[in-house]
This record gives sequence, structure tokens and C-alpha cells, in this order.
Amino acid sequence: MGTGLVAILFTVVVAHFIALISPGPDFLLIVKSSVRNQKAAALGVALGIAVANGLYIALCILGVGAVLSTSLVVMTVLKILGGAFLLYIAFHALRSKRSDYLYLLKGQKETRPAPKSSFLREFLTGFLSGISNPKNILFYLSLFSVVLTNDIGIGVKIGLGVWMTAAVFLWDAFIVSVLSQEKVKRVFSRVAFYVDKVAGTLLGLLGLKLIESVVFEEKRP
Repeated sequence: MGTGLVAILFTVVVAHFIALISPGPDFLLIVKSSVRNQKAAALGVALGIAVANGLYIALCILGVGAVLSTSLVVMTVLKILGGAFLLYIAFHALRSKRSDYLYLLKGQKETRPAPKSSFLREFLTGFLSGISNPKNILFYLSLFSVVLTNDIGIGVKIGLGVWMTAAVFLWDAFIVSVLSQEKVKRVFSRVAFYVDKVAGTLLGLLGLKLIESVVFEEKRP
């Protein structure tokens, strides 16, 4: 493997990791799920987000991503779906009551059962979040535009895609694991109500921004 190729791959990996650790809708969902659910269920969000990212990565490697990114209809649909999904999550977070979080406080008698969730339900939430975010496909397309050349073999491209997908899951799973630790959970249990409200507000604003971008694009001459 030549020095030039190593430098290119290193640059792509570093850029991907920087974007990965930057807070966004997916991060907020992970925090929200980790605060409200058990670790086993919250890991479903991490896997769902990783699978969605992996799908977009695969499309970019196959060359389909470039076609989708230039389709006004596809990008508009993704923005509307993404905005609507984030608003849906925000609505449920903002309408919850303080009593909905009493089950998190150990030693306190529960006044109502803990919200029912499952690995599959959280997986679908994470997958929908990742797949409905138009920024994901544009981001991966910009990254892979550097390595999608005839000079780089398909094996390297696939290996890079597998690495990126794994990195997404491992980083998100790490966040879930940290937030699921007993000491951290105990602290979050006292502020879970407010964490959910802040996360819900930010997700709602992001959803509105996506839908607003579609409206403004349609008004342009």
C-alpha cells in the first residue's frame, strides 16, 4: 500500500471520526434512549443507526449514492421524512410528565410502570433516524469521492466501508455503555426529565429546520 493511499485513507478515517463524535440528532436519540431504557434496549438504537449508515455507505461504494444525491425528489422526500420523524420524537418527549420518570429513581415507589420498549423498537427508531437524515448520504458521498477512484481497489473501498459502519456502532455503543453505568444512571435519573425535554426541543428544532429548508427551496425562482 503506497504512502499516498495511506495518507488518503488516514484523512478519510479522521474526518469520519470527527463527524462521528460531533453531537447531532443521532447522539440526542442515543442519550434519550439510554436515559429512559435499559442498556440492552438502548443498544438497539446504536445498531439501527449503524445499519442505516452502512446502507448509505454501500450505496456510495456502488455509485448509487451519487445518483440519489442529485435527485431533487429523493432529497426532498428524505428531508420531509426526516423532519417529520424528528418532530414525532420531539412531540413524545415534550408531552411526557415528570411522573413518567419516577421508575428511574431507585428506592422510590413506582406510581406507574416503566415505559415499555424493546431492542427491536429502539433499533427501528435508530434506523429511521439515520436513514431519514439527508446529511448522512451527502457526508459519505463527499468522503468516498476521495477514494472512489480507479486507482483504489474495491477491496480497500469495502474494507473502509466496513470500518466506518463498525466505528459508528462501537462509538454509539460506547456512549450507551457509559450512560448505562450505575453511577451515571443514578445522576441521570435525577435530571432525566430535563434531559428528555432538552433533547426533545433540540430534535424538534432540527426537524423544523429540515422541513423549513424544503419550503425555502420550493420558493426559490
